[in-house]
Amino acid sequence: MIWPVHVINMASNTTRMARAAAELDSLNIPFTRFEAVNGRALSPDDLARVHDPAASRRRARRPLIGPEIGCYLSHVALWEETAAGDAPGGIILEDDFAAADDLAAVLEAIARDEGDWEIAKLFSARVGQKLLDRRPLVQGREIAVPYKVPNTTLGYAIRRDAAARLAACALPVSRPIDEDHKHFWELDLRIAMVSPPPLSFGEQSTEAGSITAVRSQAKGRHPGGPLRHALHSIRYRASYIAHLHWHRLVLGER
Repeated sequence: MIWPVHVINMASNTTRMARAAAELDSLNIPFTRFEAVNGRALSPDDLARVHDPAASRRRARRPLIGPEIGCYLSHVALWEETAAGDAPGGIILEDDFAAADDLAAVLEAIARDEGDWEIAKLFSARVGQKLLDRRPLVQGREIAVPYKVPNTTLGYAIRRDAAARLAACALPVSRPIDEDHKHFWELDLRIAMVSPPPLSFGEQSTEAGSITAVRSQAKGRHPGGPLRHALHSIRYRASYIAHLHWHRLVLGER
């Protein structure tokens, strides 16, 4: 049995939704569409409630932009829905994925798996990454702990208890959701991934404008100017790598 599958989609992105629906329908995977939160349409009061810009300046690699805030809020809403549901977990997909032919088998295996993980990532763009605690999942794929948690939240499984815990502490947001996942030690979060991943990036065209496109337009507008941003990025990267190695190598966290 597959856990409930949710596809996050902006109402204006009809092309993406049609393609995502065709992918899942062809694999006989039932799903529900979730109306994505439009971070650019948040009122100042709503934005102040869900976003902490001071914390973002300290903790994030770059200041958050509207679409990133909306993306995070969409995932939080689905964590709340998963936590309130009867299923042991849920599957959360963003609408720009392409699915492998065995995705249904992978999702069924994940629902049966008793491994010590809270989130199982279904996508990684990194080739040849270091994996820990590897074990078979389905034919041709395994489930393992990525030494470095992959970027993006294109698709993942999340257990109900973890969804409740993350939803309770998510707001106000200060980093993109995948950056928070990469800092797994701060959330005491156990993240696994399926390798090779059963998802890849699909059609990237979007009527609403992608996060990457909006981020590109905002380039160079960082507080303090380009030099301060460059120095901040170096410090951010050094701190992340140091903490990652400490928790993986010294503390042996999986």
